[in-house]
Amino acid sequence: MTPGRLSDPQRLAWLRLARTETVGPVAFEHLLARYGTPERALSALPDLSRRGGRATPLNIPLRDTIERELEAGAALGARLICGCEPDFPLRLAALDPPPPVLWALGRADLLAKATIAIVGARIASAAGQRFARQLAAELGEAGHVIVSGMARGVDGAAHEGALRTGTVAVLGGGVGDIYPPEHAALHARLAVEGCVVSESAPDRRAQAKDFPRRNRIISGLSLGVVVVEAELKSGSLITARLAAEQGRDVFAVPGSPLDPRARGTNDLIRQGAILCEGAEDVLRALSGQTQLRERDRTYDPAAEADLDLGALRERLAALLSPTAVSRDELVRATGAPTSAVMAALVELALAERADLLAGGMVAGV
Repeated sequence: MTPGRLSDPQRLAWLRLARTETVGPVAFEHLLARYGTPERALSALPDLSRRGGRATPLNIPLRDTIERELEAGAALGARLICGCEPDFPLRLAALDPPPPVLWALGRADLLAKATIAIVGARIASAAGQRFARQLAAELGEAGHVIVSGMARGVDGAAHEGALRTGTVAVLGGGVGDIYPPEHAALHARLAVEGCVVSESAPDRRAQAKDFPRRNRIISGLSLGVVVVEAELKSGSLITARLAAEQGRDVFAVPGSPLDPRARGTNDLIRQGAILCEGAEDVLRALSGQTQLRERDRTYDPAAEADLDLGALRERLAALLSPTAVSRDELVRATGAPTSAVMAALVELALAERADLLAGGMVAGV
């Protein structure tokens, strides 16, 4: 689809496709490339899901359902930014795959600026919170917008330190979901002085499954991610891993080996993360960053036309297991063109026989 500002009917169709059951970001990107518009993709969904082997009708949201989501966003003063629109963040657009939509409450212009994420322990030490607050303030003074997840501890301290210069909170729930409750005042300030963003519907309450997706947006928006205090099983380490997979710099603040909250950050440094003792470490590492390359999203219809997709689809289904494999590996195993393999995988995903994961990975269901 040609990049540009969407009309209201196009926006509604775009959001209907994004909210359709089993249409995740990978399938969304493929369907849009294959059919050109969300309207045509929506029309094709029932047949595609049947071809994939789905026995029950696909749950495509009604127009009224999507209109209610748009009305809920408008009532909060939030705006929907679709992936093809000019103000969709360029760093998010470079992800494989990018989120189809983003709700933004507050100063959406901050999303276009140079952003750095600061994340860390929810039960953070006083020293860790002080460091996060000071680091955010100094990076803000240097012209960077601070991104974090509005959680307790390090996240909240980072937002507080950057309120004067610019900060973005990425939520697991909708932009109207204030969590934790004690951050109600911070949320109110962010909605005016900063920006609150989410992939979720504006009034959606956060669930556990939403936070890995939230973490992916935190790292995806940012030039780099700084981790301040994290235990070995901390969600902040997931954000750091995602940042590394996305080609973003990962920084870690060292800590005492006697403090469990330093084990995760010390381990990151052991694995090659950049040691961060202050803002100058971050600024020095980011000074030589080059511009992100735009991904190739072209679709080759001839590749599909020349193959029996039914036979390819069943061969792919037989190759899949709960252990994820790369799409490139499936292309090599079948000898089929990439576009044809993706077309067949999307049909399997719509039938809930495959799970299309970020980073070009696929698992059986």
